[in-house]
Amino acid sequence: MVQGVNRRVIVVRAPDPKLFEQAIFIMREDAFQEEGVSPDMVLAEAQQVAVGYAKRNSFWGKRSELLKPVVCLAIGALLATCGWCLGLFLL
Repeated sequence: MVQGVNRRVIVVRAPDPKLFEQAIFIMREDAFQEEGVSPDMVLAEAQQVAVGYAKRNSFWGKRSELLKPVVCLAIGALLATCGWCLGLFLL
């Protein structure tokens, strides 16, 4: 529940409408009081958060997180095997 009458809201359209239509961000009251914060920076950060959320919660986003350790393990095993074969051929 949003309390108060005067709230700043940023609405970001979804890059992939399969997951959601739009993301709504409610800004802090003191967001623009900090030095060096522009509306373009706030909008870019909101878009970045929305895209990151979509990637993490999509079908391939979840699978890629699970595959990273497996891929690293496979690359390490391949490099170790190459090292052993190279060592055998040099001796």
